[in-house]
Amino acid sequence: MKKIIGLMIIATGLVTSVAAQNTHFGLKAGLNLASLQNADGADYDSRAGLHVGGLAHIHVSTHFAVQPEVVFSMQGGDYDPANAKLKLNYINVPVLAQYMFNEGFRIQTGPQVGFLVSAKSKVGDVETDQKDNFNSVDFAWTVGAGYLFPQGIGIDARYNIGISDITENNTNKFTNRVFQVGLFYQFMHHK
Repeated sequence: MKKIIGLMIIATGLVTSVAAQNTHFGLKAGLNLASLQNADGADYDSRAGLHVGGLAHIHVSTHFAVQPEVVFSMQGGDYDPANAKLKLNYINVPVLAQYMFNEGFRIQTGPQVGFLVSAKSKVGDVETDQKDNFNSVDFAWTVGAGYLFPQGIGIDARYNIGISDITENNTNKFTNRVFQVGLFYQFMHHK
C-alpha cells in the first residue's frame, strides 16, 4: 500500500512540474449516495451525505489532463432490518485521467485512496465509535463524466467502486460504493 501511495504522489509531482503553467486549481462540492457491498449478501441501503474539497486540473495536451483532488467525503450505509446506520468519513485523494472533448464535455477515470477520519454506528439513539474495526486506508476505482462551462463552473458525476476490504476482521468483507454528483469551479479558466 505504501508503494502505491508513494507512486501516486511521485506521478502527481512529475506531471505538476511538467505542466505547471497549464494547471487550474478549483473547488468542488456535492451530494454522495453511499452504500456498502458485503460479500455475504447483507443488504445495505444508500445513505446521503456530502463531499467537499479542492482540485488541480493539469493539462497535459489539448484533450488530455490529469486531475488530482483532495476531498472530504461522507460515506457508509443503512441496514434496515436492525434500523442501523454506519457513518464513515474519509479524506479521499483521487488521481483522475481525463479526456476532454471540444465543447466542455469530459470523461474521467483513475485510482483513489481514502483515509478514514471517523467511523460510527448508530442503532436507534445509541451511537458507538467503530474506528478500530475499520482499516485506516481504502482503495477505490473512479469512473465518471463532467461538463465545464466557459465561465469555469462545471458539473461532475462519478461512481467510486471500492476494491479493498474496509473492515479489520477477515470474516465479513465490506467495500465502499459511492455515487457522487456535484459542482466545481476552476479558477483562472480560459476557454
